[in-house]
Amino acid sequence: MTPRPLFAPMDRVTVEQIPFHASDGTELGLCRLIANAPTDQNGADRPAVLLLHGLTASADMFVLPETRNLVDVLLSAGYEPWLLDWRGSCRLPYNEGRVRYTFDDVALHDIPDAVSYIRDRIGRRQLFVVAHCLGALSLSLSMTAGLVPGLAGVVAQGVFMTPKYSGKSRLLGHLGGEWGRSRWTHLPVDFTKVGFRSRYTPMFALASLSAGDCDDPTCHILHNSAWGTGASLYVHENLHETTHNRLAELFGSAPTWIGPHLRRMELAHTAMPWNTGSQGYGQLPENALDNADRIDCPVLLLAGSDNKTFHDSNELCYDILSSRYPDLDLRYVEIPGYGHVDPFIGRGAALDVFGHIVDFLDERAAASF
Repeated sequence: MTPRPLFAPMDRVTVEQIPFHASDGTELGLCRLIANAPTDQNGADRPAVLLLHGLTASADMFVLPETRNLVDVLLSAGYEPWLLDWRGSCRLPYNEGRVRYTFDDVALHDIPDAVSYIRDRIGRRQLFVVAHCLGALSLSLSMTAGLVPGLAGVVAQGVFMTPKYSGKSRLLGHLGGEWGRSRWTHLPVDFTKVGFRSRYTPMFALASLSAGDCDDPTCHILHNSAWGTGASLYVHENLHETTHNRLAELFGSAPTWIGPHLRRMELAHTAMPWNTGSQGYGQLPENALDNADRIDCPVLLLAGSDNKTFHDSNELCYDILSSRYPDLDLRYVEIPGYGHVDPFIGRGAALDVFGHIVDFLDERAAASF
């Protein structure tokens, strides 16, 4: 299996594709980005930054060529980006396949194994992690299980350890989730692939009811409905036209079998595993919040002020962790006018968002000397 090529701007970066399997045998995508510049020193002295996408997205969200993307900014700031396509990536086949997974597998295998590999490659250099959405939530399980100790710092965007929906999304997710799961294994976003006469047509029709001036069915699913949950992934006007036109490539089908795990965590407002103690799952904490004292690095919680997917989850996380663990180096930054995923893929993210990330990394990198 070879993931499709990244959208990476090849005139600006060289992509080192790395054959990579998680410890349970699952084939993933891992790559290292190198700046195409004569002054670059192949990352010999650069701190490394592992970037983790959200569910049904992919590493493409960090390298969009139509914007000044996060990889561009990190390379310019003196960092070495590494991109992991974990098993929830739309560049991989697992969301639409027969082999099912939970976020436990991501926390137990994908993230720790990628961190271990990168550490073997970079030696004593610092390693940071910047994570989005359910990549960040899975990371919180890895961290509170003690599986990725010694990170230089973590940036968690959108949600980290305390998932929280709106009342509408909770109702649709909890009551409609089982109905949908009994009928579909996955929920697509690309209308051109399923066709007009498909069992998914009512879902697209319902999402289009509040379409406004946009006539893109994929945008309807993502912006008006978020796969039928009643949420929204982004502030529409924050997207570059080219980014908007490639939404069907940037986001893939949502597997319905992950719904019960998400509902369990959202009801409890904490990250927790789905599986029992067999096959190594017992390493994961029963409740991440109760084990947050195992976090041994600074954490920056980022969130858009108009996040209509996980709402004020990261603000809630900041309040709870600050109260229960006052010695934890934790900070919260809210980005005005941004939603859930546009803090990474928005056309103005380099100006409005990435500076917060780089300032945090620079501060921690300087503190180590």
